[in-house]
Amino acid sequence: MNNFGGNVSIIFFLFGLIIGSFLNVCIFRIPAGESIAFPPSHCGTCKKQLKPIDLVPVFSYLFLGGKCRYCKSKISIRYPLTELLTGFLYFCVYKYYGISFLTVKYIVLITFLIVISFIDYDTQDVYVVTTYPAIILGIIFALIEKFYFGENILNYFIGLLISALVIFLISKLTGAMGSGDIEIHAIAGIFLGWKLAIINIFLSFIIGGVIAVLAILFKQKKKGDYIAFGPAIGISTIILIFFGNIIIPIYFGF
Repeated sequence: MNNFGGNVSIIFFLFGLIIGSFLNVCIFRIPAGESIAFPPSHCGTCKKQLKPIDLVPVFSYLFLGGKCRYCKSKISIRYPLTELLTGFLYFCVYKYYGISFLTVKYIVLITFLIVISFIDYDTQDVYVVTTYPAIILGIIFALIEKFYFGENILNYFIGLLISALVIFLISKLTGAMGSGDIEIHAIAGIFLGWKLAIINIFLSFIIGGVIAVLAILFKQKKKGDYIAFGPAIGISTIILIFFGNIIIPIYFGF
């Protein structure tokens, strides 16, 4: 039985590596307005179409020494890091939730969060092509939990509404947040439910503050510069996926 669990863990990790490779395509093509399906993967410098051997997650990067096989231009370290991050998180979700409905649900959520967070970090923009499908899928998952598992569907819809409304009000009062931040919090709310949605609002601001301080200390940003909030929401949401059940009694006292 232990061997089975170990083998499944490896499968989830490898599956995450493969999905992470595709997420790299999404992260770099969506802001450019390009199709994520066509043309096939190619070098961003010489435009040469890559062969299957060039697309093996992580290993191709290591084998090629971080350079394009054809023009020798440097390949961003972000590619293998995104693949490893996705693989690691898929592995962790399986180890925590096992073979279950929640594993599927949270893997879908994490997949969207990775794409949204990296795009926001790169462009300071959030694209509806990444947020609206995530919200729709969150609603579908909520309906499944209602009709197949008897869960209270209001838990999730209240989570969506609280998240969206609070961030909307903050954005109107401060002007420091955009519609994309509202959408990301709405995604978290519909997936996590209202209790974790409330915690997520506070936690994301704490993480956002830490990121801002570190960015200034390491001279990546200057005081007053805009700092993408999407990554902070993504990090806080992922933390709550794994530790939410521990934090809820502490935060709410029950």
